[in-house]
Amino acid sequence: MFKLISLEDTIRIPPEKFGDPLKQAGHEQLKVKYEGMVDDELGYVVAVTHIRVNPTGKIIPGDGATYHKVSFSILTYYPKIQEIAEGEVVEIADFGAFIRVGPIDALLHVSQLIDDFISYDEKQGVLMGKETRRKLSSGDHVRARITAVSLARGGGSGKIGVTARQPFLGKLEWIKEELKKLKSEAEKKATEETARSTNDEESKKE
Repeated sequence: MFKLISLEDTIRIPPEKFGDPLKQAGHEQLKVKYEGMVDDELGYVVAVTHIRVNPTGKIIPGDGATYHKVSFSILTYYPKIQEIAEGEVVEIADFGAFIRVGPIDALLHVSQLIDDFISYDEKQGVLMGKETRRKLSSGDHVRARITAVSLARGGGSGKIGVTARQPFLGKLEWIKEELKKLKSEAEKKATEETARSTNDEESKKE
């Protein structure tokens, strides 16, 4: 999930930035330090926002820069197990699809796509169900549940596993089809119950 977290820090403004607006110079320093960072508690830091830099700085002997206290917010993404997430298919492979979830890609393994035998068409770049004939390709939007999370370590990209083999998960078009089918069945059932109730009342009158 995405979160907006408030933090405080001290930043170094180098002499070459003294002519720039203090907020701009502070934003640049914070972006370099925080954006793209992966932290066990914060998750993936996407952006730095709402920056407030204390105009009164300190000077350290032997260093021509000034040091300022700063308060700011960071937009982070921390994937949680069991969380429902939606994303775009960015890559198809024979073993599954990669779904862009937040700032990272999650793996939707073929075994977690649909309850069907899945074949991979490399030429068309699609995964297809043998019985359902449902296709998944790059650009499709998918709703899935996060089942595994491993944050990046040592410069790695981290890993997220997701599943779509649960009710109302999968390609958004498939979900719409399921909802339409359920609605149709509910309406049919309601019509049958109304007809049955009418027949019962007529029988009682006779």
